Amino acid sequence: MFSHPLTEDAALTPLEPWQAAEFAAHAERYRDHLAPWLPWTEAVTDEASARAFLQSYADRQAADEGRIYGIRLRGDLVGGILFRIFDVPSGVCELGVWIAPEAQGRGLITRAATHLIGWAISVRGMSRIEWRNDAENHRSKGTAQRLGMTLDGVLRESFSYQGRRRDTEVWSLLASDWRSRS
Repeated sequence: MFSHPLTEDAALTPLEPWQAAEFAAHAERYRDHLAPWLPWTEAVTDEASARAFLQSYADRQAADEGRIYGIRLRGDLVGGILFRIFDVPSGVCELGVWIAPEAQGRGLITRAATHLIGWAISVRGMSRIEWRNDAENHRSKGTAQRLGMTLDGVLRESFSYQGRRRDTEVWSLLASDWRSRS
């Protein structure tokens, strides 16, 4: 199986439909931690719904429109990263991430995102990488800043979730920004 090392004991690996039972257990274990920010946690409630979610990303990958990866710490699934949008003709993609509480603070999300940003720009020719987060999600905002992204703006009350309207921050990193960092 494909695996990209993030640290000595952590790796980035694909998440595929055959891993639905593990993904469902992961969603259940971390639901309370993730639910304030991630709507998919309400949809992934059992193995069948986990399989459908992962299959949707397998289909999107086959169509070259999205991808999903797991972050593993000592072999255990503790988080993930996905290209929620991957629009090759326009050269724009959007990253999304999540991490379990016990895996926070290790730089795993930043390392995984750095690897995928590099791949998207250098291999796939993407011009713009986007990052969107709930304006109240300060950890996500911090990651965008560590990645060198620029806050493009705030979409006020753009998203209804859990019974209230939420503001969405839109961050971006341009290929020219990425290349000038080297």
